[in-house]
Amino acid sequence: MAGGVIAGTAVAAEPVKVGSILSATGPASFLGEPEKRVLELYVDRINKAGGVDGRPVQLVLYDDGGAADKAASFTKRLIESDKVDVIVGGTTTAATMAAVPLVERGEVPFISLAGAVVIVEPVKKWVFKTPHTDRMAADKVMEDMKKRKLTKLALVSEDSGFGKSGRDEALKAAKESGIEVVADETYGAKDTDVTAQLTKIKNNPNAQAVLVFGLGQGPAVVTKNYRQLGINLPLYQSHGVASKEYIRLAGGAAEGVRLPAAGLVVASQLPDSDPQKKVVTEFTKVYEDNFKSEVSTFAGHAYDGLMIALDAVKRAGGTDKAKLRDAIEQTKGYVGTGGVVNMSAKDHMGLGLDAFHMVEIKQGDWTLVK
Repeated sequence: MAGGVIAGTAVAAEPVKVGSILSATGPASFLGEPEKRVLELYVDRINKAGGVDGRPVQLVLYDDGGAADKAASFTKRLIESDKVDVIVGGTTTAATMAAVPLVERGEVPFISLAGAVVIVEPVKKWVFKTPHTDRMAADKVMEDMKKRKLTKLALVSEDSGFGKSGRDEALKAAKESGIEVVADETYGAKDTDVTAQLTKIKNNPNAQAVLVFGLGQGPAVVTKNYRQLGINLPLYQSHGVASKEYIRLAGGAAEGVRLPAAGLVVASQLPDSDPQKKVVTEFTKVYEDNFKSEVSTFAGHAYDGLMIALDAVKRAGGTDKAKLRDAIEQTKGYVGTGGVVNMSAKDHMGLGLDAFHMVEIKQGDWTLVK
């Protein structure tokens, strides 16, 4: 009898194994480091509160340093050696896309924290994501341009996974919105000067606004060079820079820049009627109290990924991977830091354009554009 009790207890306490690959160091560390902090913090909090249905959560986390080949080898390790139940991570689009064939073949649910639409379009059976897509960012910028009666756009993009995908989506969105792209310039992820490309835009008599698609240091370099050249056109960035780190890197040059971002960065400015208000306000407080630094949308992506995964474990009644995958796909009405998530067999992200807010940088902080 005693043996039965012990065996039962052992089975009940089997951990929920959450794997993660993040770019906690390297060029994308300002995305990956807050993601890492959040996963570790909330796994600890959940375990102290009794785990998931009495099971502790075990986090197995690897840092790919922003290298796609490392992301692939760590994903292989998570699946084959660590035998995780679900993977939350892939800080960048390049790292995510390196992991995709492995999770599809291994049939392990994977919730990416990266931005490009290619991650979930076309739909891949085992792959989901929490952030808004680059396509949504492009659509939101075009919407704002039309409100401002701007019809001619100059595009500047980084020749990386996110930058390339963002460029493609911006070209499509512009065409559908009746906005003419009058310049199309690119820069390298490690470039420390983009003056040559921006000088062409400055000398282009047709350009009425500029949109930059990139991650890390690049967008800040573009912003500084832009101001140094005295370009007076409205400057847009993507949600890839929705972190105070961008404002710090760009300094005063960031003043007046607009970008689409999650409600998280303007939590206190959201109306009380907004369903996200309570969630983002609470998350901001927990993050800032624990880490003594400003919250970023990237921290929020990790929180949403973890909560969606663990909620699915509860609804699936355990960690059978096929049932867990189905439960993630059936996520409905989850109010997260990125918006209200309603997934389906055709939509493995589940966010509408209304989950995005247009924000403007004023006096070194985010301001909601009314």
